[in-house]
Amino acid sequence: MADPYDLIIIGGGPGGYVAAIRAAQLGLKVACVEKRGSLGGTCLNVGCIPSKAMLQSSHHYESAVHEFAAHGVKTGKVVVDLKTMVGRKDKVVEDLTKGIEFLFKKNNIDYIIGAATITAAGTVEVAPQAGDSHVLTTQSIIIATGSDVAPLPGVTIDEKKIVSSTGALALTKVPRSMIVVGGGVIGLELGSVWRRLGASVTVVEYLDDILPGMDAEIVKQMTRTMKKQGMKFKLKSKVASATTSKDGVILSVEPRDGGEPEKMSADVVLVAIGRRPYSDGLGLDAVGVAVDKRGFITVDHNFQTNVPGIFAIGDVIGGAMLAHKAEEEGVAIAELLAGQSGHVNYDVIPGVVYTHPEVATLGKTEEQLTADGIAYSVGKFPFSANSRARCNGDSDGFVKILADSATDRVLGVHIIGPAAGDLIQEAVSVMEFGGSAEDIARTCHAHPGLSESVKEAALAVAGRAIHM
Repeated sequence: MADPYDLIIIGGGPGGYVAAIRAAQLGLKVACVEKRGSLGGTCLNVGCIPSKAMLQSSHHYESAVHEFAAHGVKTGKVVVDLKTMVGRKDKVVEDLTKGIEFLFKKNNIDYIIGAATITAAGTVEVAPQAGDSHVLTTQSIIIATGSDVAPLPGVTIDEKKIVSSTGALALTKVPRSMIVVGGGVIGLELGSVWRRLGASVTVVEYLDDILPGMDAEIVKQMTRTMKKQGMKFKLKSKVASATTSKDGVILSVEPRDGGEPEKMSADVVLVAIGRRPYSDGLGLDAVGVAVDKRGFITVDHNFQTNVPGIFAIGDVIGGAMLAHKAEEEGVAIAELLAGQSGHVNYDVIPGVVYTHPEVATLGKTEEQLTADGIAYSVGKFPFSANSRARCNGDSDGFVKILADSATDRVLGVHIIGPAAGDLIQEAVSVMEFGGSAEDIARTCHAHPGLSESVKEAALAVAGRAIHM
């Protein structure tokens, strides 16, 4: 048995590896156990990062085909070299995973490849990919094992014709047609990739609208824009079954509220109905770690489970299943274990959809504020009135700021348009410090810049936008 650690982290994704680095910075002896054989978790290996690489490459292709000419740039026939595109995506992932390994070495963190099982509080058994299992001892354990693809009853994912997000990032040719089951962030992003590259894409969504939980006005604009781009939507519909053949997949799709089912066919079906907590093989039952009815590990305000010395963070505890939320929790728990005061403000966790246009959302929606009985003021500004957006030829969308009617404190910000994922960060900072719409409105923004739209929306809260 090796010398005891101060902390063993199970899972090397965004929550786990960030917790490891921060704990090591604070002087703890740390080990991180990861069975994938590659650090970065789902996000880096088969999620956020490879999908954004493919989104960027496919956007360049679509721009070359449809937009360059308007800028006076004439090209010959533009073709997709999918092998190179996927190879570039893989290289981005490889470089970043190696970067995390470097950070582990820099911070003297033991990176252990293998499957971890908690046999008792303070004891972890690791089964390597080859060789005998061995036991590690520690003062504290953090479970940061993330999430997995949520299954769809009646549909079996084979990662060839019926794919999850993982398979959708590894297709070897552009399908003629794709059905995306699920109109959330993953479905729209990956559906956008393959639509841009030439596939006919239809999104089947069980709920009334795509992007559930987002501001209704943003959803309306997004639906209209994506239809204009060529994506088709079948809402209030559920997939009952799937049959594969050499020609593709046939789905039986039923109206959600009753009615006759219909057959829909496609070369490839992407199942993207959400994610579920992943804790297989950890031995939670044996050590008595409590989980809720959906399988999420339950923790207190300090991320501790019901078993002293065992903590959990990230997707496996629920909440916003986002990499940056897990990272914040990783920092917070490391600081708590080191005797400091770690904290996460869950009211200011931004969410971004990296389609084109991008969507970014923060805080409360109008629907939530109305339901809560909170009086609020709205300020909106369209990118069509922003000089930089017009110069760029990228002016669809708007910025919307929601502020408390009595105090002017910013309660929510919702953006659809160019660079929305970057523009939202100004609002995150303002809300973190309890700022007001007037604080944004009276802050100088560089001209000409997309961020001026945020300032104008803040001015519009008080009815004094300058350029509208």
